[in-house]
Amino acid sequence: MNSILHQDLNDFENILEKAKQQGIDFLNNLENIPTSTTYKIDPKRSLNETGLGSVEALKEFNQRLAPLMVSSPGPRYWGFVTGGSTPASIAGDWLAAVYDQNPQGVNGQGGTAALIEFETINLLLQLLDLPDTFLGGFVTGATMSNFTSLGVARQWFGAQFGKDFAKNGISEKINILTATPHSSSVKSLSMLGIGSHNFTLVKTIEGNREAVDIQDLEKNIQALNGKPFILISSAGTVNTADFDDFNAISKLREKYKFWWHIDGAFGGFAAVSEKYKHLIEGWEGADSITIDCHKWLNVPYESAFYLINKEHINLQIETFQNSNAPYLGNALENFNYLNFLPENSRRLRALPVWFSLVAYGKEGFCDLIEKSTSLALHFGNALIEQDSFELLAPIRLNNVCFTLKGDHNQEKVSSFLTALNDRGNVFMTPTVYQNRKGIRASFVNWRTAENDIKIVIEEMKETLLDLEI
Repeated sequence: MNSILHQDLNDFENILEKAKQQGIDFLNNLENIPTSTTYKIDPKRSLNETGLGSVEALKEFNQRLAPLMVSSPGPRYWGFVTGGSTPASIAGDWLAAVYDQNPQGVNGQGGTAALIEFETINLLLQLLDLPDTFLGGFVTGATMSNFTSLGVARQWFGAQFGKDFAKNGISEKINILTATPHSSSVKSLSMLGIGSHNFTLVKTIEGNREAVDIQDLEKNIQALNGKPFILISSAGTVNTADFDDFNAISKLREKYKFWWHIDGAFGGFAAVSEKYKHLIEGWEGADSITIDCHKWLNVPYESAFYLINKEHINLQIETFQNSNAPYLGNALENFNYLNFLPENSRRLRALPVWFSLVAYGKEGFCDLIEKSTSLALHFGNALIEQDSFELLAPIRLNNVCFTLKGDHNQEKVSSFLTALNDRGNVFMTPTVYQNRKGIRASFVNWRTAENDIKIVIEEMKETLLDLEI
């Protein structure tokens, strides 16, 4: 064994203790760590011959790289619908690294860690009040969840013509209908060879809405003259957290043949709250659903899961089966996630989620979701009280979409947001909504409190004064 590696082995407990203490110090100091930084490094570091050992590497990390870290798990990081990591999820994530399992199979050949994934998906179905007719698994994020689901949808579409797209490639134009697709769904269409421009935009409901207009959707369906299609619908649009009418879509399924995919990356968690579960009523009839865990479930990056109706299990195997791996045996008799999702190599992503669900239960996450939505309303009201801002859309759930008041300030929105973020006490993201430049604040972090809104409002006032807006 290499001498440095042997030294680290003998010093393992001390190394982990130092890393643990550094992590605790970071998390305990989140309030004072900036939400953005202009600190840069020269990434062209030379690789040393013998290695420094872990303790010295940690010292160099602290000197050069730690200043790059912003307080993205903190209470005022309101960009990208990013949750923080709860204590239970961090414990699960650390143990996932320690145990370093290959969570593929359940039959004991090299481990049965996939049973943890099975159990975690079962717990999530209970959390979301969904039937066990769905088969699920963990991927990196909403993009790969959408990719997995739409990959099976692509195979379904080919099957309508008696063709196997997974084996022979796409030989028919795939019809996609959608109203307000997230960029990750569009990216998935690109990666799947369907084409990032190969979808038909359906009208949205009039009156400051992003949800699909059901009448226009049916007109577009009728224009296909009975041809199959894939519908990508939304459980929480990224700008305004709007929801398509799933009950109405369910009724359309009684008349037309299509694959129904729901992107519920963060909005799907509305199901946990009695106050908001009406927004997703009827979604259990979907063929596939995307949910992101590193958003409202507040587990570390990277974590998401897909849900695909078990009636499509053969299509899923056709899409992802490792057919050149005979040692895996029959895909149904010897279940292995290798045959059900894109990745072969994957960590035990289920463990942080399992810890979170067991630690906090349905009530804990219901409280988190209802607190987040309450804070979003509180922030929206605080903005309205300031004469310098206006809401671009109603606050339906946890996202607040707003802008500087008055069309004459449209050209100042970007500079305002940049200056605000540069102050380092809050981070929000830019957007464009109904052809107007805006700002989006997303409330999903378990640490965020009313006092954070007070701090942010003061920061915004001072930024306005600095820019003389």
